[in-house]
Amino acid sequence: MRSVRTRILATLLVLGVVGVGGWQLLPSGGSVGRTIKVGTTDEVTSLDPAGAYDAGSWALFNNVFQSLLAFEPGSVTPVPDAAESCAFVGSDLRTYRCVLRGGLTFPSGREMTAKDVKYSFDRVKKINSDVGPAALLDTLESVGTSGRTITFRLSSPDATFPFKVATGAGAIVDSTKYPAASLRTDDTVDGTGPYELATYTKGKKAVLTPNDSYKGEIESTGRPVELDYYGDSNKLNTAWKAKQLDVAYRQLPPDVLAGLNPSDPGQRVSEADSSEVRNLYLNTRAGKPLHDVKVRQAMAWLINREQLAASVYEGTVDPLYSLIPAGITGHTTSFFDSYPEPSVKKARALLTEAGVTTPVSFTYGYGLNSGSAAAEAKELKKQLEASGLFKVTLKGYEWTDFQKRWATGKLDAYAVGWVADYPDPDTYGSPLVGTDGTMNTGYASNQVDHLIQDSQRFADRGEAEQDFHEVQASIAHDVPVIPLWQAKEYVVTSEDVGGGQYLSDGTGVFRLWRLNWI
Repeated sequence: MRSVRTRILATLLVLGVVGVGGWQLLPSGGSVGRTIKVGTTDEVTSLDPAGAYDAGSWALFNNVFQSLLAFEPGSVTPVPDAAESCAFVGSDLRTYRCVLRGGLTFPSGREMTAKDVKYSFDRVKKINSDVGPAALLDTLESVGTSGRTITFRLSSPDATFPFKVATGAGAIVDSTKYPAASLRTDDTVDGTGPYELATYTKGKKAVLTPNDSYKGEIESTGRPVELDYYGDSNKLNTAWKAKQLDVAYRQLPPDVLAGLNPSDPGQRVSEADSSEVRNLYLNTRAGKPLHDVKVRQAMAWLINREQLAASVYEGTVDPLYSLIPAGITGHTTSFFDSYPEPSVKKARALLTEAGVTTPVSFTYGYGLNSGSAAAEAKELKKQLEASGLFKVTLKGYEWTDFQKRWATGKLDAYAVGWVADYPDPDTYGSPLVGTDGTMNTGYASNQVDHLIQDSQRFADRGEAEQDFHEVQASIAHDVPVIPLWQAKEYVVTSEDVGGGQYLSDGTGVFRLWRLNWI
């Protein structure tokens, strides 16, 4: 995630973590060997960094793999992790060079080399998985090595490239264990992160043990951890209530979150601002029911975010009116400016101009057992159909199937959460609305692509703000996506677990090593 010496100024608003109870806990030396059990509703798509680009997978990657760079809590500038140092060469932001830290060893005992780093980046681009992170490396032209030095050459100036190096896309794998042209499919991991993956059962649990050979920016690795995966938020809540867990994270049901009491002596609660957003994506391809821009604009006139946030999420999320969330440079209210309040009259006028037959019928896909996705889908269906202008068919899919369907353009509309890859507006640009972006809506705009590329040439990221204002104005007009809400982040721990307030800082980095017994 972010260059060490790129002269990127810290002009971004850092997402602050607020401890609800105001407590600051320091770890004790007790219970050293006891496993901390963490429950989540996130899912892991793949254990191979080339085959996953989702919050659940990357949360695991943060802990079992290293990247050349990493983020410290609350920071907008990356620091060396597997690297000793990294910096741009020259002032054109097209050559980035890192020196690999010495003495890093994979679980087999083999020492990591610069060639492993090159291999890891090359295979992400070569495999180019439909649900992988290759799109993040779109400006990476080539990787060269000499001794412990790695040189990245970029196709265009990209001040955000160091940010991308620090993500799961930059996870370094053992070149002798991962195929060059295909994904690894077994249930083991060969990385050099602060943890080793002892055992893994897909959809159920991952058991992590501290990696005594770890060398990097983390001062010390944490306690043994078991990640327990639950099919939905109600099951997570049941396990939490039954005291089967020590930590509950992402995500308890909205009514439970809304009722959290910081003075409850049986638990500790931390709440953080978050860069996570949820958007409704629309398939803009010719022949699809939402191809016409006026049809999509009509939908934008009918969505009531306040009602969605209140009725489905009980006020635990904030309505969002822009592509870029509050707290990130470039945030605007472009959708509020264009569609200030729901209006059936204006939506009907647009559909009349478009010459389409009403109600416009389309299918809305969502992930089964993905938090409140089903309830959200029903609420949006209700809002759109109440106008008499749309007919919405809801269809839920198992998570992996859901990912593949949107990645191959098979869904008319679909709501997906997005956790920032790094604390910069660029993470909401090309992946979401750029041509051939990760969300695969079929949308393409030369103007938007140009603005995104232009924004990447500013080492001072504050200077990219105007480009992103214009991007969001274009998106509000073209409507390939409709922003819905911005999340808050909650971590609930038992009274004898400390460090919950440091587990996440709202940027998607999952620091299991910060958890400790008190």
